[in-house]
Amino acid sequence: MTRETDKAVGKAVESLPQAGRSAPGEIERFLGAAKQLAPLATGQAGRLVFALDATMSRQPSWDLACSLQGRMFEVAAQSGGLAVQLVYYRGFAECRASGWVGEPQRLNGLMTRIACEGGQTQIARVLKHIRDESKQVPIRAFVFVGDAMEEDVDALAALAGELGLRGIRGFLFQEGHEPTASTAFATMARLTGGAHARFDVNAPNSLLELLRGAAAYASGGREAMLRLAGASPAVKGLLTAMEGGRR
Repeated sequence: MTRETDKAVGKAVESLPQAGRSAPGEIERFLGAAKQLAPLATGQAGRLVFALDATMSRQPSWDLACSLQGRMFEVAAQSGGLAVQLVYYRGFAECRASGWVGEPQRLNGLMTRIACEGGQTQIARVLKHIRDESKQVPIRAFVFVGDAMEEDVDALAALAGELGLRGIRGFLFQEGHEPTASTAFATMARLTGGAHARFDVNAPNSLLELLRGAAAYASGGREAMLRLAGASPAVKGLLTAMEGGRR
């Protein structure tokens, strides 16, 4: 790993301190794996932060995301490639970020080591991390997958607005129909110029198409999404939401 990359990973980790409970040594193993990743030669690859709620209710969606994440890289390969950073929260004030990963096998290896734990949402910490990380490397978009929101929506809106001003589009994918989460996710998506959409964990293709659309945007912008939209109503819906949010 280059010194610059190692410093970037270290900064991401330091900005998300752990103050919670977890299995002995688990966090250390996670961080060790993140820091030992080979140098990432992104070239023109787009950067996407892949953030997930890993509280206890999220285990089925976490498992689904693990099984689908590789397809994001496949669709992005047509538009210059994709570099992904995994961010997750769970338990009591535990929020973590990996290094930047350019291969699905490495991302899957990190995700499969993490078990969901009970706790409250920490979406504000995720948004602050994305903001701070974007000061070090260019980030085109982020995905957030969750089902709840237990924070101050005005504070989240302010952070989302900062990301929107930086040109970072947010794709907020919601499992279920919890109304408070729906309102907050839609607000954050609008303020970033991104999109909010729902998915059903029992219908894997619903999340798959959403992830493919976000990955296409991260790697190739609107034109890459347009290439998918003709064969994917879900991606077309994301584009429509993005264009509607700019009016």
